[in-house]
Amino acid sequence: MPANLRMLPRVLADLPVAPTVTGLLATEVDLVPWSAANEVGADRIEAVYTYGHPTVNAALLDRLPGVRVVSNFGVGVDHIDVAAAAARGVPVGNTPGVLDGATADLAFALVLAAGRRVVEGDRFARGPNFLHYDPTLILGREVHGSTLGVVGMGRIGEQVARRARGFDMTVLYCNRNRKPAAEAALGVQYAPLDELLAEADYVVLTVPLTPQTRGLIGRPEISRMKPTATLVNVARGAVVDLSAVTEALAARKIHAAALDVTDPEPLPRDHPVLQLPNVIITPHLGSATDQTRQRMAEMSVDNLLAGLAGRPLPFRVNPPERPAR
Repeated sequence: MPANLRMLPRVLADLPVAPTVTGLLATEVDLVPWSAANEVGADRIEAVYTYGHPTVNAALLDRLPGVRVVSNFGVGVDHIDVAAAAARGVPVGNTPGVLDGATADLAFALVLAAGRRVVEGDRFARGPNFLHYDPTLILGREVHGSTLGVVGMGRIGEQVARRARGFDMTVLYCNRNRKPAAEAALGVQYAPLDELLAEADYVVLTVPLTPQTRGLIGRPEISRMKPTATLVNVARGAVVDLSAVTEALAARKIHAAALDVTDPEPLPRDHPVLQLPNVIITPHLGSATDQTRQRMAEMSVDNLLAGLAGRPLPFRVNPPERPAR
């Protein structure tokens, strides 16, 4: 091999990834498709880059003994066993903070669109039956002055609450721990989940997916919501029991739902929820802006290259704490 050539580290990735990512990595690593790991030799894979949501668990890491870092394009790492990686001395990186505003923007866009039936109105206005204006058509629910319930007052939840202030909304929040600083700064009020569900006109889910939040909103929780309420999910699809939501929407037990995430994702094309008029479904657009995705690419690449170089990750995910004995 010529002296001026070097062997690039091999990085397992769920290709294709964004051109931004490949551009940043073009001269730094050799991206290996997930399906080709065995062809290049599992022991020669030095890192894992997760762009979508491929599973990275103990079994995969054991098959790839040379892996020194796992870098995730995005903040949610429910598809990565962080504890298993930590046990093997492999740091995991993500992209915290950068997507909070964009995701909160989308959450509020969904609140407005669902409450005011914007998607239904768009379809009707394009269709053959809109031949004259009728003020009794497609009546929605007001957003300003209503009550917003935020389930999960983390960084994204706080950003949603900030936007709600501009609409003179009363904001309730539910969180694993109370947030006195957020209460003081944003004027939000803590409420247990049952109380929040019963009082909120719009329920926005911004919790991470954990064993405790999986299936958090099911039939019992939906039954506590107002028939005029709207459910908005910008968290993870598995936080919601989709069959329960589908039943409630079909029976008009709640006004509407707006889902940026589903479980599974994408849904089968014949899923009954896709036929309902009172649900909006977007294809996981929470962080989908040019600016945010650019920064996500930069942060995830920084994590990847730092791990390969043996340096501390700029944005490392802390492994879960072990329960006290």
